[in-house]
Amino acid sequence: MSTPTLEFKPETMIKFKELAAKYPSSRSALLPTLYLAQEEFGYLSDEAILYVADLLDLEPMEVNSTASYYVMFHRHPVGKCIIALCTNISCALEGAYSVLEHLKKILNVDAEETSADKLFTLKKEECLGACGSGPVMLINQYLFEYLTPEKTEKIIQALKSGKSLVEVHQEFQQTDGRSAQKIHQTGKEVLLKRMIGFPSSASFETYQQQGGYEAWKKALTSMKPEDVIEQVKQSGLRGRGGAGFPAGMKWSFVPKNIDKPRYLVCNADESEPGTFKDRQIMERDPHLLVEGICIACYAIESHQAFIYIRGEYPYSAVRMEKALEEARKTGMLGENIFGTGYELNITVHSGAGAYECGEESAQLDSLEGKRGEPRLRPPFPAVKGLYGCPTIINNVETLANVPAIITNGPQWYAAMGTEKNTGTRIYNVSGHVVSPGPYELPMGIPLRELIYDYCGGIRDGRKLKAVIPGGASTPVLTPDEIDVNMDFDSLAKAGTMLGSAAVIVMDDRTCIVQAALRIMEFYRDESCGKCTPCREGTYWMANILRRIENGQGKMEDLDLILDICDNIAGKSFCPFGDAEVGVPVSTIKKFREEYEYHIKNKKCRVSGELRLI
Repeated sequence: MSTPTLEFKPETMIKFKELAAKYPSSRSALLPTLYLAQEEFGYLSDEAILYVADLLDLEPMEVNSTASYYVMFHRHPVGKCIIALCTNISCALEGAYSVLEHLKKILNVDAEETSADKLFTLKKEECLGACGSGPVMLINQYLFEYLTPEKTEKIIQALKSGKSLVEVHQEFQQTDGRSAQKIHQTGKEVLLKRMIGFPSSASFETYQQQGGYEAWKKALTSMKPEDVIEQVKQSGLRGRGGAGFPAGMKWSFVPKNIDKPRYLVCNADESEPGTFKDRQIMERDPHLLVEGICIACYAIESHQAFIYIRGEYPYSAVRMEKALEEARKTGMLGENIFGTGYELNITVHSGAGAYECGEESAQLDSLEGKRGEPRLRPPFPAVKGLYGCPTIINNVETLANVPAIITNGPQWYAAMGTEKNTGTRIYNVSGHVVSPGPYELPMGIPLRELIYDYCGGIRDGRKLKAVIPGGASTPVLTPDEIDVNMDFDSLAKAGTMLGSAAVIVMDDRTCIVQAALRIMEFYRDESCGKCTPCREGTYWMANILRRIENGQGKMEDLDLILDICDNIAGKSFCPFGDAEVGVPVSTIKKFREEYEYHIKNKKCRVSGELRLI
């Protein structure tokens, strides 16, 4: 590379200096600076990489290595409108591939290609986190939901006619930018209660009128940090990110009397296919999350928090930035909060498209401006995390529960749910139910009740074929296995997991082989490549499943897949390996005859009404 000839406009340089000042380490500003460069120069050319490296005093090789890891950074010219169509399992079940084929036809391009007029670049996106309102696509920073081939064509024609993306979004999405997904009322809401009946639920005024920030004031002015931790422990709150580890206990792991800063990171990288609950909180009630972060920071005696939001959630980032600005203006953040002398700052940090960054140590590396790859543990983040300092990482839903616990007391919270699975849970339901969407209910509700009583059962009068109960990383359940309670312990006993509580429902038109292939291709594409079991195992499993789906499979392929899974589970660098084997192992064991039909008859056993791939 030669000396850079590019440079930011003066107004962009001001933005760069402002964002660089938000981080203790200048390298942490790498991802947001790459976004600025991409917006300014159109794509990240070699010159742009060199320029960013010069700005941050990094080696060009370091910048290029990081930029090439994330799918939302473009190293080659792209069209004016980048169409990222979600093709993951939930959207695929709703017809995403029909939309994809129609887009290819009307744009005269294949996936990953740019139209002749340089107006559109078409991309297959692994997940956009709007699984209950699919098919969905992101055009630049604007989300479009409930797509059909006809609606999609109208959107494209409107853009071709010269209408701005803002105008087209207002016409076809008809929201203020947030997801259009309906919030279903259950009467059990703790986290979603302000999202029902309050059109301005995202505003500071609405939040404060409903008692917002009273818990923050109570904690800061009348409780000691250890008292807050003890109340969260007594509430029984378990982490809602997937593992279900007790939140209060996790907070207590931060070392005492250590001469280093302590950090809190809110994990808003909601990338598990089928999951869209955290988006609802950030876009419709962002101050709830801000208050939860504030209380958690005080509990661990931290003065700096970061909200790591997945890059595919641009509007969530906008909402959170606005909420933080309102919180600062009203004295909820900043210096001398409530006259106590306590100081707290919260920074929004956007990822750039990498599922692995949902893993907490990989997220820390990404926050530090590196490739999002997992770290060897121990040491655990609570002891040595961000910038080598004690760090607590909790996801959005976990932190959003904290204000209610402080306000109402741990016994109130523990009275909901079950003895070891307390509180409520936002169940994200997608797929072939009458009413998909988020449902907040007490932990432990029976899966059958959730599907048939709340979601209205299987649509079009079809029969249930399979359910993924906790996101794409969890083993499937058959219709005769759904009399199980939706909590961590009950599902573990049933041989699966609650995970992110993303319930993906498949009816009898679904080809199990196609579904397993689509999920495995996701893991193949999202593997960070750091360790051999994931990097090689996902590649070979996707190839074998594709071969079976194409009518070229062999009977021994099924045992070969199980053998590959056995060589991945428990042997990878991080939990990604365990996540990727859940669906192939469970579907082969429970639907082996369907796989064998594909192999023997060289075609799918289902009618073909649903085309996934």
